[in-house]
Amino acid sequence: MSIETTALIDEPHVAKRMYRMLLADKFALCAAIFLLVILIMAIIGPSWLGDLATKQNLRGRNAAPFDFEKAWVWWMGADALGRPLLARIIVATQNTVMVAAGAVLISAVTGTVLGLIAGFSSPRVSQIIMRLADVIMSFPSLLIAVIVLYILGSSILNLMLVLAITRIPVYLRTTRAEVLEIRERMFVQAARVMGASSKRILFRHILPVVLPTLTTLATLDFAYVMLAESALSFLGIGIQPPEITWGLMISQGRQYLTNAWWLSFWPGLAIILTTMSLNLLSNWMRIALDPVQRWRLEMKGAKNG
Repeated sequence: MSIETTALIDEPHVAKRMYRMLLADKFALCAAIFLLVILIMAIIGPSWLGDLATKQNLRGRNAAPFDFEKAWVWWMGADALGRPLLARIIVATQNTVMVAAGAVLISAVTGTVLGLIAGFSSPRVSQIIMRLADVIMSFPSLLIAVIVLYILGSSILNLMLVLAITRIPVYLRTTRAEVLEIRERMFVQAARVMGASSKRILFRHILPVVLPTLTTLATLDFAYVMLAESALSFLGIGIQPPEITWGLMISQGRQYLTNAWWLSFWPGLAIILTTMSLNLLSNWMRIALDPVQRWRLEMKGAKNG
């Protein structure tokens, strides 16, 4: 492992150091707090408000928002069946986050392993793996998702796997490009001379150097997968009722846009804010994990401290 990449990993006060750098970037701090709230909502939302989010009240159909005389769950209004939108958005957070997180995790792990093999193995094996990536990338990702989900049916697991498959080449190509450059560095050559196996070199010396790049990529990819899931749900081939996602809520509200705009506006706003927060946090992580650039955040943190 190179000296510059171990500096942030091996220091005993790394958590405190990262916290100071996060405080130095106010936008990233707000994004991290917002994403923490989203994570909490995803964990406790269905058990907390699951019954209320599915209970119909036809007398309150398309109730307008900002009626603060009612309970707080009605402050965003109600949908076409009289169900509180705020409660439904909180409950829908779990499925939306679960699909995105599962797809990113599967694609990141699979693509990274294949990229490590392609970058460190023989040219023949590398060519086979790269041709596999080319085949996947030759088809539009949403088109693959539409065809597969139409054949296999819409479910959380199918949606997760389809979105993961379409994102594998991104991690594969990125990892391979990094490995091709890193394997020529002095510390890798030294490990070879000392008799380290290829597996040890890959996972103990090369992978930690690639991880910061992959972490930043995964953060950005999380936002992309979330938007892709919303698009599929909007088209009617994503997750189906009685399950809820933000994209499905937008789809259900599109026929009422002229007289009940809030049905699609609030879940759309949730997607926008989450995606924007992920992008801001990804930009912060890119700087914080880069030994060449993180001094900017450290200087800001020292001034604020």
